[in-house]
Amino acid sequence: MMMRRIYVAIVGLLLASGALQFYFAAIGAFTRPRTDDSFALHVLNGRIFALLALVAILAAALARAPGRLIGRTALTLGLTIVQTLIIVLGNVIGGSTEQRTTAVSLAILGLHAVNGMAIMGVAGGVLTEARAHLKAAPVSKVELAR
Repeated sequence: MMMRRIYVAIVGLLLASGALQFYFAAIGAFTRPRTDDSFALHVLNGRIFALLALVAILAAALARAPGRLIGRTALTLGLTIVQTLIIVLGNVIGGSTEQRTTAVSLAILGLHAVNGMAIMGVAGGVLTEARAHLKAAPVSKVELAR
């Protein structure tokens, strides 16, 4: 039961970190003059989010969450990896540089925000399911042996 509580707490932190990502992105976007450090908080928190997602997967397994819930928890990490790929592809395929963007790069880079919203949706659903798992009757040792 304690591990289930820990799992819920970690997923709650994951969701809070996701919300902060939007705030930190706005700070980076509206900072003037824009410097290399404008998005530093966004980048740092993105790494924290990925670490929390990894810890949440482990906590879900230790809490004996259903496989589907462990998979959805893992999806938050998978989508976080996609966030980085979107930036890389936007720059490589779209031909953007530090000094300019192209229409193609903007079309690809815009998916970063869309994917961020998808991550928040998944994380919110995981939190709801983790809370339900917390309230569910614990599995007996006899049932585990089967």
